[in-house]
Amino acid sequence: MRNIIVGTAGHIDHGKTSLVRALTGIDADRLAEEKRRGITIDLGFAHLQVGDDLQLGFVDVPGHERFVRNMLAGAAGIDVVLFVVAADESIKPQTREHFEICRMLGVRAGVVALTRADLVDPEIVELVRLEVEEFVEGSFLEGAPKVAVSSVTGAGLSELMVALEGAARSVMAKSTTGWFRMPVDRAFTMRGFGSVVTGTTVSGSLRKESEVELYPTGRVLRVRGLQVYGEAAEVARAGERTAVNLVDIEQGEITRGMVLSEPGRFRAVTSFDGQMELLAAAKPLKNGAPVHLHMGSAAVEAEVRLLEKAPVLEPGQSAWVRVVLREPLLVLPGDRFIVRMFSPVVTIGGGVVVDISGFRYRHGEGVAERMTAYFGATPTQRAEFLIAEREYGLDRASIVALTGLGEVPNSDKYEAAGEWRVDVQRAAGHRTRLADAVREFHKVNSLLPGMPRQELKGRVTPEAPQEVFDCLLAGAKDLVAEGEVVRLRTHRLALKQDEEKARTAIVAAFGNAGLAAPAVAEVLKAVGLDAVRARSVLQLLLREGALVKITDDLILHAAALAGLRAVLAARRGERFGVAEFKDWTGVSRKYAIPLLEYMDRERVTRRDGDARVVVG
Repeated sequence: MRNIIVGTAGHIDHGKTSLVRALTGIDADRLAEEKRRGITIDLGFAHLQVGDDLQLGFVDVPGHERFVRNMLAGAAGIDVVLFVVAADESIKPQTREHFEICRMLGVRAGVVALTRADLVDPEIVELVRLEVEEFVEGSFLEGAPKVAVSSVTGAGLSELMVALEGAARSVMAKSTTGWFRMPVDRAFTMRGFGSVVTGTTVSGSLRKESEVELYPTGRVLRVRGLQVYGEAAEVARAGERTAVNLVDIEQGEITRGMVLSEPGRFRAVTSFDGQMELLAAAKPLKNGAPVHLHMGSAAVEAEVRLLEKAPVLEPGQSAWVRVVLREPLLVLPGDRFIVRMFSPVVTIGGGVVVDISGFRYRHGEGVAERMTAYFGATPTQRAEFLIAEREYGLDRASIVALTGLGEVPNSDKYEAAGEWRVDVQRAAGHRTRLADAVREFHKVNSLLPGMPRQELKGRVTPEAPQEVFDCLLAGAKDLVAEGEVVRLRTHRLALKQDEEKARTAIVAAFGNAGLAAPAVAEVLKAVGLDAVRARSVLQLLLREGALVKITDDLILHAAALAGLRAVLAARRGERFGVAEFKDWTGVSRKYAIPLLEYMDRERVTRRDGDARVVVG
């Protein structure tokens, strides 16, 4: 089933509501005041199924200038406009304003209804038709059907319905595969059910009993029930008028302009960058001017800043802008917005959201170049741009939140690092710097096997997420990670002549001492090297296993420890104390206690009260 939203537009009292009623049989005026005054004040809704595969949802908007704010709440998200011009009055002020609003909201299809045709002669109808054709020339309504109708006599309704069906079938239906989003245009309480919100589902789908987040409040709520076009439903899909019964929230906590969407998926923002057009009939707009901004069903105060630092935006011109919001909104690239003057409140322009990342432009940086690239980019390309702009890329959740992508696809422009995506060129640069740092480490520490991993990370990529650092290291062809140490693939230990001599002397000193270990400092002092190199040679012997560290102050030759293991192995199962151990080994109590604790750790012995048992 194709679900297409048809929105009315036109001047007050040109017959929009009567026309919707004539087409659908539904009276969209729901308020008593509307019926009493005979005008539409707030949004009205109706629907009509056409054939087996097309459902039209009608949003009837008010035409009075005082209620344009309400009109804007309903106009967002429409696919086809039913543009109404009364044959007995022709084009009026709100005709023009509604037309510009539809154009700037990106509506691409529509039908013009010349209403109240029964009140004037056919010649007048044709004259109005010509005026309308001239008015819409060069716009999305140029060439659209222009049908004379009467909601009273029914004349022209069949022809209008055929034209509407053709327009509805010509537009692309909203995607049901994207993330769920529904701007709230009404909130009320139903006895026995609680809080209910309504809106047009603009993307994705929503199931009964699922959870939604109310943006920008952050409240996560359960969906108790759903209605689509007034009928109970298990699922609501993009393009459908939807009512959602929410649990654990009061109606007063929900206002028009909030958005229901995926829990935790997006982030409300307080600014965005976009392209804005100022209407030809507007006055010049100063940089930093306050405005009323309308997006989706929301209306907030905002400030328009010209990114290229021009003092004003001239009428009829477009510019790259940063819109700073007084209140946070859920905004995604591609969303359309309308700008109205702060005082008097009239529509002066509108545009499209391009970037919500809050990118910081440096002085003289090419705003137009970057924004033009973003403006013409697909969501995947936009993700590539955003990743490339960041030193260590972006995590998957941020990519989705900033672009609206359903999934983050693979790309030859970036590589995966767990949940992160890193630009391939930046990754190559980081790997070069990592290799350079390890190479310098080897020059200074020639006797060490390599550089500690975390020291390398802190020196070269201190702000990189651990996943990214691990990925960079794993993909570095010149580096080898061995445990907590990183070395150049070509690195081999090569002792100098005096270092080799010192190595032999140290081994001999500890080998000759047996279990009566010599003082480490005295051994190192006697080998004829500076303290740093002597300590490095000692560390090399410890890594090789020629020597074994028992404590910081007690180091033994491996052969001495092997002899001790043999002595104990011959007494397996025997229970003994420190005194017996001293008799067996000839060591002093100073060495006996740390040696026994070492043997406990090695599971050669086991403590049993004040004694020990030989177990291995």
